[in-house]
Amino acid sequence: MRFVTSAVSLLSLTAAQFVPAPTDLLTKVGYANVTIRYKEVPAGICELDPNVKSYSGYADIAANQSIFFWFFETRNDDPSDAPLTVWINGGPGSSSMIGLFQENGPCTVDANYNPVNNPYSWSNVTNMLFIDQPAQTGHSYSIPVPGYLDDSGSIVELPNNTCPDIANGTCGTFSKPDTSLTANSTDAAASGMWKTLQGFMGVFPQYDRKEFFFTTESYGGHYGPVFNEYIEKQNANLPEGAKEIALEAVLIGNGWYDPLLQYQAYYNYTVFPGATYDIEFFNKTIQDQMYDNLYGPTGCVPQLLNCSSTGSNKICSDADNFCYEQVENYYDIYAGRDEYDSRELVPDPFPPEYYVQYLNTPTVQEAIGAFVNFTEGSNTVGDAFGSTGDDARVLSIIQDMQDLINKGIYVVMYTGDADYNCNWLGGEAVAEEICAPGFDDAGYTDIKTSDGISHGQVKQAANFAFLRIYESGHEVPFYQPLAALTMLWRVLNGKDVATGKTAISDSYITVGTPKSTYREGNATVQFGLVPTNATYNTTTNEPNPFR
Repeated sequence: MRFVTSAVSLLSLTAAQFVPAPTDLLTKVGYANVTIRYKEVPAGICELDPNVKSYSGYADIAANQSIFFWFFETRNDDPSDAPLTVWINGGPGSSSMIGLFQENGPCTVDANYNPVNNPYSWSNVTNMLFIDQPAQTGHSYSIPVPGYLDDSGSIVELPNNTCPDIANGTCGTFSKPDTSLTANSTDAAASGMWKTLQGFMGVFPQYDRKEFFFTTESYGGHYGPVFNEYIEKQNANLPEGAKEIALEAVLIGNGWYDPLLQYQAYYNYTVFPGATYDIEFFNKTIQDQMYDNLYGPTGCVPQLLNCSSTGSNKICSDADNFCYEQVENYYDIYAGRDEYDSRELVPDPFPPEYYVQYLNTPTVQEAIGAFVNFTEGSNTVGDAFGSTGDDARVLSIIQDMQDLINKGIYVVMYTGDADYNCNWLGGEAVAEEICAPGFDDAGYTDIKTSDGISHGQVKQAANFAFLRIYESGHEVPFYQPLAALTMLWRVLNGKDVATGKTAISDSYITVGTPKSTYREGNATVQFGLVPTNATYNTTTNEPNPFR
C-alpha cells in the first residue's frame, strides 16, 4: 500500500512563496514537559461560526521535530463537557488536513478557494483535534529551509531564497528533507504521537475530558493499534509529569493492517470473488500474472513470510517493493481506474483538492501560524518508512487489536467498498483474523440512519465492529457523510453501530448473514472521464450531471 502524491500538491505554489516565521504564537509547557506553541485561529478560516473557537500550533516533541495540530471546539454542546476526538491520516506521510478539509472537518474549500461549511462535520458531536504526524508531514517540520518541489513531489533544498527556473514556481519554505529527523516506522512514531497529546492536553485542560477517542484511516491501520497500545502501556507506568489518557474507542477507516492478507486481497477484489460493482479490471493474462506474482516461489506471499520470519529491514523493504510493483500496481497500470474509488476513471476529481492551494495562501498561513508551506504528502517520511519495510510488516497489529478489545475499548473497522487500495475484502479478512469474542457468531445487518436508507452493513460482537459502507471510496466521510457521522455519534455514546439504540455489552451481537452479499452493480460506475470541476452528489452517490 503506497501513498500517491497528488499532482495538485505539486502545483500548489503558483509563484515563489517563502513563509515568514510567525511571531504571534503563545508558548506554554504541557504535560510530560512538552512545549506547545499556538494561537487562536480567526473565525472564517475554516470554522465559520464566530462562537466556535479554533486553535492551531506546534508541539515540540524532540530537537528539530515540531508537530502541527489544529483543534476545533464542538459546535452543538459545551466544549468543556464534550469528548475529545483526535484524527490522523495515514500515508505514511499523509497530512491530516486531508481528513479536515476533504472528510470530517468543519469546512471544505470550493473551486474559488473559499471555505464552505460542512454540515456533517464530526465537530458537531465532539471536540476535534487534527494532527500532522510524524515530523515533516503536512505543516509539521524539522528545520524550515528554502526549497522547491521536483516532478516526483520531493523537496529539493536551495542555498537561499532565490528561485531557479527549474522549480517551475514551486519554490517556498519547506521542512528540511532529512529522514533522520522523522520517524522511520510505526513503532518509532508512537512516542511522538503520545507526546503531542500530552502537550496539547496540558496546555488546554478545558478540553482534556476523561473520554478520549482515536480516529484514523488508511495507514492508520498500522498507526491506530500500535499507537493506542503505546498509550495504554504509558498509562500503566506514567512518566513523571505525564497524564493518563483514558482511551474509550478506536475507529479506523479503510485501514492497512496486515500486508499478508491485504496484498492477497488485491487479487480477491479485482478477480475473485471480485468487487460488487460488476467491473472487469483485467484480462485473463493479467489476472494470471497477478496470481503468479502473489503465490509463485519468489512471489509476494513468500517474500512477506520471509520478512516476518527474519525481521530484516532489507528483506522487508524488498518484499514491499516487489508486492507493490508486481501485485498492487497492476491496477494502476492496467485498470485505468482510481485506486481509491474503483467506480471512477483516472484522473478522478473526487475528493476535490482545492484546499491544498488554500492552505498555501499567505493569509491562511499567517492565520494558523504555519512555519512551512503545505504539502499533502511527504516523500521524505515515505522514504524513511520504506527503509525499514514498515509497510510490509505485520508488527503486533492483530495482537494490539485483541488487547484493546479485551480491555473494553470500543474498536471499529469501517470500509468503503469501492476502494481498491485498502479494500473491504482485505479488511474483512483482518477482522476475522482478530477473532474478537463472539465475532464468528455475529451476522451482517443493515445500518439504520435518519434518512431511511441503508448505507451499509455492520457485523458486531460486543465492543468490536466491522462495517462495509456502500457506494464509498477510500475516504468514507466524503462519500457517505451521514453514515460516517452517525457511526461516530453511536460510538461516542457507547451504542450499537446498527441502530444506535442499544448500549453495547458483552452479550450484544448482530444477527444476520455470515457474509455481506449486497451487490451495487454498475449504476454509479463511470465509463467516461469526469470533468475536473465536477461536484459529487452524496444522495445519488455519483457526480452531479455535467453534460
